[in-house]
Amino acid sequence: MHTVQTHETKYDISPKRLKEGSIFGALSANAIQYLLDHGTIHEAKKGDEVFHYQDKGESFFAVLHGSLDFFKQHHHKELHTRDIEFGEALGFVSMIALHDRVGTAYAKEDSLLLEVSSTLFSDFHDQYPFDFGILLMNLARDMARNIRELSNALVSHEIENKLEENKP
Repeated sequence: MHTVQTHETKYDISPKRLKEGSIFGALSANAIQYLLDHGTIHEAKKGDEVFHYQDKGESFFAVLHGSLDFFKQHHHKELHTRDIEFGEALGFVSMIALHDRVGTAYAKEDSLLLEVSSTLFSDFHDQYPFDFGILLMNLARDMARNIRELSNALVSHEIENKLEENKP
């Protein structure tokens, strides 16, 4: 994974295009451009590690192009728990909760990522307070969707286990 400038990428990362993604939806073009101008843009090749289990959670990543895989670590075991697609974010929970990363993320394919540090997140609040509220709502909505998907998977797993236990 390496850092690039906005003009160096071959992908369309115009505010108009990014507004199609869930975390950028309803943000003003100026606010999106501010994040692009002040964030760190990374190109990741398929298989590149984006962050590692127990890294400091001082930022989150928005997928500008491509997709990521996230593997949750628990009791020295690792399990794939989610795919992160265009316009979605990863790492926000660690950043906002002030804890280390709870898993490892990899580029599922060649991808372009915007890293938003906690400092940029704070500065964005100061510079674009209305858009900050929208961004926070979009990130919370994204978290809620992930919680729902993971809780559905947990329930399905429990139901399958109970069915297996009751087989003759």
